[in-house]
Amino acid sequence: MELHLIFITLGALFLLVLFADQFGRRTRLPRVTLLLFCGVAVGSSGLDILPPEASYWYEFLTIAALTMVAFLLGSSLSLKSLRKHGATIMAISLSVVIVTIVVVGAGLWALGVELGLALLLGAIATATDPAATQDVIQQARAKGGFVKTLTGIVAIDDAWGVLAFSQILILVGLLNGGESNGGLLDAVWEITGALVLGLALGWPGAYLTGRLAKGGPQQTEALGLVFLCAGLALWLNVSFLIAGMTAGAVIVNVARHHSRAFHEIKHVQWPLMILFFILAGASLDVGVLSSVGLMGLGYIILRIFARIIGGWFGAHLVRAPSEQRFWFGIALLPQAGVAMGFALIAAESFPIYAEAILTVTIGTTVVFELLGPSGTLLALRKTGSTKT
Repeated sequence: MELHLIFITLGALFLLVLFADQFGRRTRLPRVTLLLFCGVAVGSSGLDILPPEASYWYEFLTIAALTMVAFLLGSSLSLKSLRKHGATIMAISLSVVIVTIVVVGAGLWALGVELGLALLLGAIATATDPAATQDVIQQARAKGGFVKTLTGIVAIDDAWGVLAFSQILILVGLLNGGESNGGLLDAVWEITGALVLGLALGWPGAYLTGRLAKGGPQQTEALGLVFLCAGLALWLNVSFLIAGMTAGAVIVNVARHHSRAFHEIKHVQWPLMILFFILAGASLDVGVLSSVGLMGLGYIILRIFARIIGGWFGAHLVRAPSEQRFWFGIALLPQAGVAMGFALIAAESFPIYAEAILTVTIGTTVVFELLGPSGTLLALRKTGSTKT
C-alpha cells in the first residue's frame, strides 16, 4: 500500500469516527455498533471503498487493542473488589457458560441438528466480546456494583469458555468414534501458560512501573509491557487475553507506589480501538446472513435465552440485588473474535461440520456484534449504573 493512501485512509477513518461519536451522543446508540456500521458501509458489504491493504492491519490491531482491554480488565480485579464481588463474579460467569452450552446445544439438537454439531455450536456460544462490553461501559461512564461485577465476569468468562470448549471437542470426538486428549491439553497449556506469563510480567512490572514519574506508569512503560505481553503470548501459543488480564491484576494488587495501574493505556487505547472496530465491521460479510437459515436463527434465540437464564440463575444463587439479576445476561450478548477462534478450531477438528459451523458463527456474529452492545447499554441503564 502506497504511503499517501495510508495517511488518507487513516485520516478519513478518524474523521468518520467524529461523525459516529456525535451521532451516538444524540441518539444514545452504542459507539461500538456505530463504528461497526461505519466499517460495514466502507467495507466489501457496503461501498467497498476501503483499500484492500487495510485488511492487513486488522490482525495487529485486534491483538494490540484486546491486550490493552485485557490489562484494563485485569486492573479492575483488585483484592478489595474481589472480596466484595468475587463470589458473584464466579457464580454468574460459571452459570452463564454452563447454561449456554446446555441450552444452545440441547435446543439445536431438539431442532434436528446433529448432536455433535449442536454441542460444538453450544460451546462456541459461550464466547463474549470484552472489547465491545468495555467500550460501552466507558462510553456510558457507568459506575456501581453492577458494573464492577460485569467487568469481573467479562475478565474471566472466556477462560471458562476455553476449558468448556476443549471438553466439548473431546466429547464430540468420542461421539464420532475418535480418541484424543489433545484438546484438553491444549486448553490447559493455553490457560496455565498465560497465567504464568502474566505473573512473570506482572510481578516485576508492579515494582518497576511508575518509579520514573509520580502517580502512575508512563505511556512508554505501559505500552512496553502490553506489547511484550502480546508478543510473548503469541510466541508461546497461549491466550494473550488471559496473560494481559493476569498481569493487570497482579500490578493493581502488588504495586503500592502508585494507585492507577496502566491509567496511561486509556490515553492511547481509543485510537487503536477505533481502527479495530471499523476494520472489524469492514470484515463482516452481511450477505452471509441470508444463508444462516433455521439453525442460525435458532442459535441466536437460544443464545439470548441462555444468557438471560444463566445470568439470572447465577445471580440468584449468590443473592445479587433482584433488580440486577435479569440484566447480567443481556449485558453479555456481544460476541466476536473469541467465537471465531473457537469456530476455526472446531472446523479444522471436524471437517464434516466445517461449513455449517463457519456459516452459523460468522452470520450470528454479525447480529451479536451489531445489536449486542445495545443490550449492554440497556442493561447499564436499567440497573441505574449510568445517569442517562
